[in-house]
Amino acid sequence: MLTLQEKASVLIEALPYIQRFRGETVVVKFGGSSMEDPTVVDGILQDIAFMACVGMRPVVVHGGGKAINAALRARGIAPNFLAGLRVTDEATLDVVERVLNREVNPSLVKRLNALGCKARALYGEDILTAVRRTGTDPATGETLDWGFVGDVTAADAEPAKAFLESGITPVITPFARDEAGQMYNINADAAAAALATAVHARKLVFLSDVPGLLADPSDRSSLLSTLALSEVEKLIADGTIAGGMLPKIGGALKALASGVRKTHIVDAALPHSLLLELFTDRGVGTEIVRQGDSK
Repeated sequence: MLTLQEKASVLIEALPYIQRFRGETVVVKFGGSSMEDPTVVDGILQDIAFMACVGMRPVVVHGGGKAINAALRARGIAPNFLAGLRVTDEATLDVVERVLNREVNPSLVKRLNALGCKARALYGEDILTAVRRTGTDPATGETLDWGFVGDVTAADAEPAKAFLESGITPVITPFARDEAGQMYNINADAAAAALATAVHARKLVFLSDVPGLLADPSDRSSLLSTLALSEVEKLIADGTIAGGMLPKIGGALKALASGVRKTHIVDAALPHSLLLELFTDRGVGTEIVRQGDSK
């Protein structure tokens, strides 16, 4: 247990970061298996409520993969992934929309409000524009088909900004529509990156199932604490960054290139990882920075 003096030291350490980030927008992407643990979810939502209370402007973008998989199996639909993205036919899109827009999102909004953090839902399909994702298998040259999965082409920042100006935390689902009105499932990491750029966020935080970027993906102790853009590009080229981490890193690089000053990848399961990463000198995850930027 911390002594009273140690508790005071924690607050003093946090003070310059609270002062520096007051009034700044921080986009937090929340998803993965951590959303299945109520204790982890409660801790993350407490961190977000704390951020709002001390004057930061959090924006939450969330997924809900495990809940979606369970709902699909209940409908007799086998979850199917291609190159790390969920293949989304019409029936799957219906399930994903119901789970995220009508179950997961309202639950997160309700719990944030219960913590004294004013929160409201924003549905991604109302603010994000996309085109249907296309791709080619590099090994075979065959066309890849994800169905109703989109790549974000534009984001309307005004609804989120209006909420933030009113002291409301937007909680956003990862959907979009194309110019013809067709709805698409969007990778939540990509949606968060697009929104971070649109709202001119200072920081973009990916809550992950791992501590951050690892020099050795099999060794959780090989955490890389701080990386510059050039270092990240080398890690992608040599295969250190691969698999499910690629969408996060791709989103991080796009956000940094578009003006976001810093991105973070932290372990959602670590109690109060958001606060530890944002308000302490050492942090607990990986931060990716543009050369010359400070915390």
